Amino acid sequence: MTESLEDYALGRSVGRKGTLKKVGIIGCGTMGQEIARVVAQNGIDVVFIDVSEERVKEIFHEMEMTLDEVINHWGLTRSDKRAILSRIHGSTDYNDIKDCDLIVETINFNKPGTSLEIRKDVFRRVEEVVSPEAVITSNTATLMISELASVLEHPERAVGLHFLTSATESNVVEVVRGVKTNDESFEFVTRFARMIGKKVVSSHESAGNISTRLIVSLINEACELLMEGVASAGCIDQTMKYGYGLQSGPFELADKIGLDKLIKWMDNLYMEFGERKFKPSPIIKRLYRAGMIGRKSGVGFYKYEDRKIVGETITCPEIK
Repeated sequence: MTESLEDYALGRSVGRKGTLKKVGIIGCGTMGQEIARVVAQNGIDVVFIDVSEERVKEIFHEMEMTLDEVINHWGLTRSDKRAILSRIHGSTDYNDIKDCDLIVETINFNKPGTSLEIRKDVFRRVEEVVSPEAVITSNTATLMISELASVLEHPERAVGLHFLTSATESNVVEVVRGVKTNDESFEFVTRFARMIGKKVVSSHESAGNISTRLIVSLINEACELLMEGVASAGCIDQTMKYGYGLQSGPFELADKIGLDKLIKWMDNLYMEFGERKFKPSPIIKRLYRAGMIGRKSGVGFYKYEDRKIVGETITCPEIK
């Protein structure tokens, strides 16, 4: 069944939350760019905030290159590209998101340790400029939305909105209810997610939500099999893809997520639960320390050329 803008009351009244005409994105790394593209592709204006004018220019260049790659594979037309980019605007000034109806925090934190305090500061700065009706969300995979919302004057408007990797390919988003999240804000985010073509999985908050807790455990167990010499990375991935119908095996998925991001998820979950299944595997640590963080670096568990797998990095000599 085809759903229209009117089905979700976007562009007109949506209860007391007003209209949804513009989305703000704070932090526009890989995931932020993917979210911006998905939102703009569905006819909604986007304003993203990043750290410098130079970085803003780089982001537009990166998005253009990504869209050109999609066009080369017949996924979009040149006119689609122009329409998408015309709806996306970049800035370094938080005042430029003041008329946004929904904010998605998706900062890219590359330093050791948790990003909790930095994300809290983002929430504070956002609330200072947006309207009282605006809903504030975070794409965090492992932090609690209630903890981020604790700095808000109106924590009831905070909702977890976790896009799975990658936002342009995955059909699912997790909409997460915090302790103080009200029904109105939760429903507003749910309707928005459906409007941009996503299947909504709703949950109460827990570190790692549903997807990250399960995926981290799967990837770590796959690493155990690899270290024990039970099978190669390719064979393990094929078992899960063709045996269980997964789109990507655990090692392909780890490379797609990025081992830099994955290791942060694991550290946060291990800190939260203290369970060994969440502790980063020695193989992941070794690759990460060598800068072999996956598809974006050209090498991780696999070697890549033009983002396609051309070989395995770690082999099991016992297997003939």
